[in-house]
Amino acid sequence: MHEHGRIPIWFFIGALLTAYGVLILGAGIYGLWHPANVMLDELHIGIWWGALLLLIGLFYVWRFDPRKQ
Repeated sequence: MHEHGRIPIWFFIGALLTAYGVLILGAGIYGLWHPANVMLDELHIGIWWGALLLLIGLFYVWRFDPRKQ
C-alpha cells in the first residue's frame, strides 16, 4: 500500500486533526470556567467536538505511522 520512503498523506491529515482537536478541546475546557452568553452553551460542544477530532486524529496518526512500514 505504501512505497518505501514515502509518507502517506493520511498521516498528515491525522496530525492536523490531532492539532485541531487539542486546540478546540482546550478552548472548550477554558469555556467551562469562562462561559459565553450564548444559547445551548450548557451542551459544551467544544469539548465533545475537540475530543472527537482528537480521537480520530490519533487513530489516523497511529494507523498510517510511516515508522510502522
